[in-house]
Amino acid sequence: MALTFEERLNQILPKISSDDFLNSKGLGNEIGFWIFDYPPERELEMRDFLSRTVLTSLHKAQPPIRTGVINLFDLVIQLLEERKLLDKAVDMQRNKGDDAVMAALRPVLKEDKLAQKVVSLVDLDNIDLLILCGVGSAYPMLRTHTLLSALHPLMGRTPLLMFYPGRYDGYSLRLFNKLSEDHYYRAFRLVPEAQ
Repeated sequence: MALTFEERLNQILPKISSDDFLNSKGLGNEIGFWIFDYPPERELEMRDFLSRTVLTSLHKAQPPIRTGVINLFDLVIQLLEERKLLDKAVDMQRNKGDDAVMAALRPVLKEDKLAQKVVSLVDLDNIDLLILCGVGSAYPMLRTHTLLSALHPLMGRTPLLMFYPGRYDGYSLRLFNKLSEDHYYRAFRLVPEAQ
């Protein structure tokens, strides 16, 4: 029987606050990369649940579960601002279109560089969990499957949880349930739809 969106949400906290999750137990020596996929049309509810329920509860846990949270869209904007490219990118998009701006930004927004930036923003030795959000907003400026691959060797034993507006079946990611599949099989699905 399929679980509702709300039932799946209610399973997030018990799973990510468990010792097994935080210590990547039972994963067959795999790094604890997890994806919570959800219907893209529920984005605003997901954001609210993440900020009001998940993060608040993790910080109030005894002992508190230390989290690093990276919004990928905010990360992209920060990188463009640091390099004084944001206004130029907006002007280029307006004057030359999406393809031109994406080609110009590609070297700046390469996923290996973004992965290094993510790791530099959080102290992996002093957090229990890294959460990635803002995936849908960051599209098409970055590709999540490539970013996850670039993060894989950098994360050490710190588990990563990505909130994904689309579908993940354990083998491929389908952003917004519409875009072509990006093959990625190294993450685990946090809450399946059926029990």
